[in-house]
Amino acid sequence: MISNSNKTHIAITVIIFGFMAVFGLSNFLENEKPELPENYIDEDLSLQGKRLRGYAFGFEGLIADWYWMRSLQYIGDKVLKNKEKQTINLENLKPLNPKLLYPLLDNATTLDPKFLEVYSYGAIVLPAINSEQAIKITEKGIKNNPNEWRLYQHLGFIYWKLKDYQKAAEIYEKGSKLEGSPRFMKLMAAKMQNEGGSRGTARQIYEQMLLGAKDTQTKENAEIRLLELDSLDEREAIQKVLKTFKEKNGRCVNIWKEIFPLLQNVKLPSGKDFRIDRNGNIVDPTNIPYVLDKQKCKIELDFKNTKLPTQ
Repeated sequence: MISNSNKTHIAITVIIFGFMAVFGLSNFLENEKPELPENYIDEDLSLQGKRLRGYAFGFEGLIADWYWMRSLQYIGDKVLKNKEKQTINLENLKPLNPKLLYPLLDNATTLDPKFLEVYSYGAIVLPAINSEQAIKITEKGIKNNPNEWRLYQHLGFIYWKLKDYQKAAEIYEKGSKLEGSPRFMKLMAAKMQNEGGSRGTARQIYEQMLLGAKDTQTKENAEIRLLELDSLDEREAIQKVLKTFKEKNGRCVNIWKEIFPLLQNVKLPSGKDFRIDRNGNIVDPTNIPYVLDKQKCKIELDFKNTKLPTQ
């Protein structure tokens, strides 16, 4: 007669070999599959991971990791494929049709409710796809991890993106009362009331996001948004100088060098300096020259070449 202990070992062995077989078969099918329609990847999940909770014999965390890695690969592949066809707008990823992202993240966090990186990623990326899903995954994180102030930070960020500054202020205020919460949370609660839509508030939010980023895409999103804010400050300052030059000289600037003396007296909000390339062009934060419209006395981004968001 087989003892209970041996039965358990046999069951675990069968499960492990079963998973190995499934992953092996998946790799084989991936390599041998025929050409499929582009949207085939966005069909319903073949495996509802959340149904495995309680039946995975302690392997829930491992399966959650698999769903997490798949979600990163899924959205990354979407971005790479579409970069060849069109410019990606980080504020609106709906054209990528990433409808599996939320189910993947939901599966991962159901299997492992303490998986904070998944909640954070969903809170940062999902607002550009579906705000309701972004709120849902973050509130799920707060329910499962009520003492994690970062989740309140993420939820406040989502409501800030929705321009619901009152709700954002309430969320930041709640998070600020948790143990270990930084002064930033209390500061944001106050700023949402008075300066929710300001560029300075946006800069503080993305700086904090960059500081706490634990995945590449969140970090890159925060970095590009900070560069975008730098560019907005630069263009606003340069536009004022172009206007001053025209009022004084009765014409538009012909070359950038004509306004260099005026720009020397300009202090940018970020504390940074203007950048000039070897050809005497003022360049944006991605080192692509700004475009000077000599007829309209205006400065613009080089929409074809800049790495900054253009929409």
